[in-house]
Amino acid sequence: MADGATNKAHPLKSRLGGRNLYLIGMMGSGKSSTGRPLAKRLGYGFVDADGVIETLAERPIATIFETEGEQGFRTLESQVLRAIGEHHSLVVATGGGVVTRPENWGVLHQGIVIWLAPERDQLLARLTLDPGARPLLQKGDPAAALDALLEARTPLYAEADLRISVRDETVSSVANTILESIPGILKPAELTSQAPSAPQTTED
Repeated sequence: MADGATNKAHPLKSRLGGRNLYLIGMMGSGKSSTGRPLAKRLGYGFVDADGVIETLAERPIATIFETEGEQGFRTLESQVLRAIGEHHSLVVATGGGVVTRPENWGVLHQGIVIWLAPERDQLLARLTLDPGARPLLQKGDPAAALDALLEARTPLYAEADLRISVRDETVSSVANTILESIPGILKPAELTSQAPSAPQTTED
């Protein structure tokens, strides 16, 4: 399920005690592209939750939306998130709507939740250049659809432990900012905690 971790771990790894890092934010915010270098530098594994969903369902997310609707997709997404949460030492790129189900926060808050937050116009520009298969934006006015999603989700994203403003930095720079910011939210007792006994990754 997870990409392998590098052998050289960042000093922050021992302070985290194995807690997962969950990247949240809107589609196009750079969760997957940032998560990979972040995991490598930290010595963690990396999991793209949407990729796991597609692998298990054996079909693209857009097809799941078409056949089962958004609620069907959200149910599967919650199941996958719970399974991921049983493992430790992972950077997890979540789907943009994972925050909309209250039960998902029970899993997210077992780790550290990091909100990648580009400005609205930057998000729209990214999504225009790379629209991909994004079911919730496949409407007559993508800008209006994005605004509606932002209005609904921004208060939920704000429940994150850490908010990272994203502008025109490289994903490497964003990963560095995350690593520099995490110590500021750790409690003193967490600085010496040890990794839990749960496995780091799951079998493919």
